[in-house]
Amino acid sequence: MATPVILGMLGHQVVALVDNIMVGQLGSAELAAVSLGNSFMFIAMSLGIGFSTAITPLVAEADGEGNRERGKSSFKHGLFLCIVLGVALFGLVMFCKPLMYMMKQPPEVVDLAMPYLTLVAASLIPMIIFQGFKQFSDGMSMTRFPMYATIVANLVNILLNYIFIFGKFGAPALGVVGAAIGTLASRIVLLFYLWFLLARHEKTHFFVTGIKIFTLTKTMLKKLLNLGFPSAMQMFFEVGIFTSAVWLSGILGKNPQAANQIALNLASMTFMVAMGFSVAAMIRVGNQKGLQNFRELRRVAISIFLLTSILSLIFAIGFILFNEDLPKIFLDYDNMAQFANNHEVVMLAAQLLIIAAIFQFTDGLQVVALGALRGMQDVKLPTIFTFIAYWIVGFPISYYLSMHTSLESMGIWIGLLAGLTASAIMLFIRFNYLSKKLIRTGMAKA
Repeated sequence: MATPVILGMLGHQVVALVDNIMVGQLGSAELAAVSLGNSFMFIAMSLGIGFSTAITPLVAEADGEGNRERGKSSFKHGLFLCIVLGVALFGLVMFCKPLMYMMKQPPEVVDLAMPYLTLVAASLIPMIIFQGFKQFSDGMSMTRFPMYATIVANLVNILLNYIFIFGKFGAPALGVVGAAIGTLASRIVLLFYLWFLLARHEKTHFFVTGIKIFTLTKTMLKKLLNLGFPSAMQMFFEVGIFTSAVWLSGILGKNPQAANQIALNLASMTFMVAMGFSVAAMIRVGNQKGLQNFRELRRVAISIFLLTSILSLIFAIGFILFNEDLPKIFLDYDNMAQFANNHEVVMLAAQLLIIAAIFQFTDGLQVVALGALRGMQDVKLPTIFTFIAYWIVGFPISYYLSMHTSLESMGIWIGLLAGLTASAIMLFIRFNYLSKKLIRTGMAKA
């Protein structure tokens, strides 16, 4: 179950990876511009994607009970809220664009980022709506369809990037704007292709066709909001601290910002694997909750914790062994005119990857624990935990070490490590307590 989810999420990250690699060939300023523009997108997407995760446990629970009407109602209400949220987030990003001029970022980076962000912000609408369909598909234990849609969307993105970034086949060479065109088009394809796959499948045809999107009930909207808002805030708090890393590194200069983007992109690739296991935990825990089988619920979650930890160890070893080689993928290292800048970027990114290697374990543990808790529909206390971990513990450390010590970029990532570790500890303790309590309650009823 987890493998298609992982591949699908990696596919989303590949869109950013391809953009960064192709744009990186143009220079460190262009790469930093994509980083700055995407920092606004990361915040908006965290709210949309985090909110959409409320659909999965409700659909999974209904699927475990065999209640199709309840499952369709959960999906329909979730889809309506995703549409509204997608449009609202697009408007919010456009409203906040001028803030880039007030953030002490390199002027040449801001000038490049502004037109890029306009087009990428528009892609929020199909992206968040897609998330509604994806979370429904995951909740139905049909995790392959979002993966197929993501593969097709990535092929579209790569082709359009090649055409519009570099000006191939008679098209103008648009640079970073060309990357934005590829992203927007690929996300439109992503949405419609997933709908097509779900509509023609016997198991899901009933759910995704004939949707009376404006026939809504306050009860279901309230339930989704009660689950979705805390989930959105959980993701917002985590993505927010990584976005702060982009902005803090921008204050240090365009090369530290480009290095931060490279390390962040690579760390995000491995994080998507843990995210895939988090979704699997959410689905299976939701299923077992619907069946009232609490011992199996705990066993499934612990098994996923262990598997994630093993893979985290492998990723950590890879980052340590290839910390200087991996960043070179993103830059034209043979360009002698850019060699001094590119060399500095690679050396900085290599240092950050060592810290990324250390936090692989805690990053994986905290996101899987969050998934298991969402499957149990426990979202309020974990939201408080994530706020404390990232903004009471992590961010102050990042800010102080980067702005007031010689550690600079390394200081930013030490703060990230501290925040992720605090989050992992608190969330695992919460899961351990709650799962044992459910088992005791179940035994008492029996």
